[in-house]
Amino acid sequence: MDILRFITAGSVDDGKSTLIGRLLYDSKSILQDQLELLEKHSKNKNEDGVDLALLTDGLRAEREQGITIDVAYRYFSTSKRKFIIADAPGHVQYTRNMITGASNSDLMVILIDARKGVIEQTRRHSIIASLLKLKKVAVAINKMDMVDYSEDIFESIKADYEKIAEGLGLNDVTYFPISALKGDNIVSLSSSTDWYQGSSLLDYLEEVQLDQEQNSGSRFQVQYVIRPQIEELHDFRGYAGQIISGSFKKGDKIAILPAGIITEIAMIEVNGSEVQEAFAGQPALLQITEDIDISRGDLFASAEELPHVEKEMEVLLCWLDHKALQPGNKYLIQHHSRQLKAVVKQVDYKINVNTLEQEAAEGEIKLNEIAKVTIKTAQPLVFDDFVSNKKTGSAILVDETSNATVAACIIQ
Repeated sequence: MDILRFITAGSVDDGKSTLIGRLLYDSKSILQDQLELLEKHSKNKNEDGVDLALLTDGLRAEREQGITIDVAYRYFSTSKRKFIIADAPGHVQYTRNMITGASNSDLMVILIDARKGVIEQTRRHSIIASLLKLKKVAVAINKMDMVDYSEDIFESIKADYEKIAEGLGLNDVTYFPISALKGDNIVSLSSSTDWYQGSSLLDYLEEVQLDQEQNSGSRFQVQYVIRPQIEELHDFRGYAGQIISGSFKKGDKIAILPAGIITEIAMIEVNGSEVQEAFAGQPALLQITEDIDISRGDLFASAEELPHVEKEMEVLLCWLDHKALQPGNKYLIQHHSRQLKAVVKQVDYKINVNTLEQEAAEGEIKLNEIAKVTIKTAQPLVFDDFVSNKKTGSAILVDETSNATVAACIIQ
């Protein structure tokens, strides 16, 4: 049984937590003791006597305020598929948490309040879906019960969002008229929307086919150099890490980057046993035929399909820090296990989240703004373009003093 990872996104009080609670509740994925606790603490009860949002609002501050602050992960399954859900916060100041959840998701469910229509947070989250190359988006127009299940309102919001999707290149978008509180079109179709000809949201999530991720080249980054230095393994030197993309076979010719040295794989171990080939996602130990100086953060790449090795690169970033970004600011760029000193050489432009147009970056880039910048690193960075390899084409910027993440970056 395969696993679908999806994230719910939307503005404050659009009903994300209630939607997830409805999926868990109606799919019988709640234990009896959880249900009893839910009934005890429920304030905003539905017809079943429970507040479904409490299933995901796990922090005390979230329960007290009735909002989502951190990304809450929940798990459930049906007879067709297993699911991992990330419930992202809707407040603007928690956009950084939303990006974290979206980066590990296959699909995004964007909720829109039928009373409000498309708003700024809808656009911002859609931009993030586009930046992270989430190819499939489900737009759930929620609270249809509060607009008398109006087909005209549904079609109007759908038309507004289609313009956004076209501008962002979101080509596979499916629309659902729902009521998370009452359960309309969540698990089963509702008679209140007899004009709707599509499937329920759960049917869609069970059946949606995800494209296999096509990452260019075989990539492996060293996390740890293993040298036991004991008598029986006196000359042993192995390189531990995870296969980022592609696969590696014993005897493959590879390039050690950024040094650019060509060598050959002598041995591969997975789970302590020697194997002939290791695949993407597997932790592995690799040995090579040459005695080369290799350190944490160095990257092994298939010699036939090499990544970029540059000290200067253009990135599209979402700024996540309260302290504004200005040209000339110095940071650390974290690219998997490789960390380099970096400086923001220039800010090329920023994206207006209301019009989706490029605007001149006059002055500084503030919290949650999205901008294209040029970054220069102290040593060469090894990367692929994000469109060809999401895993090696993304990075984060870290404040050198506080060690806090200040930006999520897509390398172009």
